Amino acid sequence: MRGSLFSRRITARFRQLSFSTVGSIKVKILLSLCIAFTVSLAAGRAASFMGWSHPDLPYSTRSSATASFRKGYTVLINTWKRNDLLKQAVIHYASCPGVDAIHIVWSEPDPPSESLDEFLRQTVQLRSKSGKLIKLRFDLNLENSLNNRFKEIQDLKTDAIFSIDDDVIFPCESVEFAFSVWQSASDTMVGFVPRMHWLDESRGVVERRRYTYGGWWSVWWMGTYSMVLSKAAFFHNKYLDLYTNQMPASIRDYTTKNRNCEDIAMSFLVANTTGAPPIWVKGKIYEIGSTGISTLGGHSDRRTQCLNDFVALYGRMPLVATTVKAIDSRHSWFW
Repeated sequence: MRGSLFSRRITARFRQLSFSTVGSIKVKILLSLCIAFTVSLAAGRAASFMGWSHPDLPYSTRSSATASFRKGYTVLINTWKRNDLLKQAVIHYASCPGVDAIHIVWSEPDPPSESLDEFLRQTVQLRSKSGKLIKLRFDLNLENSLNNRFKEIQDLKTDAIFSIDDDVIFPCESVEFAFSVWQSASDTMVGFVPRMHWLDESRGVVERRRYTYGGWWSVWWMGTYSMVLSKAAFFHNKYLDLYTNQMPASIRDYTTKNRNCEDIAMSFLVANTTGAPPIWVKGKIYEIGSTGISTLGGHSDRRTQCLNDFVALYGRMPLVATTVKAIDSRHSWFW
């Protein structure tokens, strides 16, 4: 009797447990489906918001599953009398799997030494992976101008350019992720160093509209940006042609004279062409240099002046502000 009663209790308890477990599984499955649907919907809206699927832009930035990109990307390194930093940069980027070629923008009065040339070529050969031989070339310039970093290159084998200064290093994994983001929006700029502009509302309405340049801390505080600097950014190689041959010569003359703001000029050019904002990619930056134009006093004031002078030359402000940031969720707890 007691055994039978005990057996019935065990059976009832087992049924109750089974029902609870199955119910829990059903709830979990339902929640998973809801989350998947929400993420899918949000991703679609985000793509449209970023301009990746906007139908009305002058140059479409829409993603295309059938889009064909020539394999890999070209690293375009801007350098000036810092051979030790140049060596570190070439050693690092030659090991990145997507690199097809490395071009070094050389504007020094003397050509690179034979020892430097030989060292870099041997380095590239040793660091190249999967049997792929990366092409290394010095692009020599007679004139010392910041515009040299955007001179047209006739025989490029890739659509993508990764423009980088010789004093900053980004992990290859971050560069490869940024390249994948650029492939989804190949007409815009995709980079690691965001900057912003805003309208100076303190001026009277009678005066001409004036804008202020905002550095990193302004981006951090406001959560908004309208430029990614070419010291670490991907863009399509067609912009080298546009910058060299179609952008107003007065802007190139301006950057040569003032030795500043060629990166802002490129941001203006791309935004004016696409009508779309750039895309900021989160990435760890390693500064391996200690000097540069940005370390000089009055740098922000000069950049603000550049903004307003370029607006006057264009006749309008083409930069588009955004709050979107691309994050590699494989390495982030919160995304």
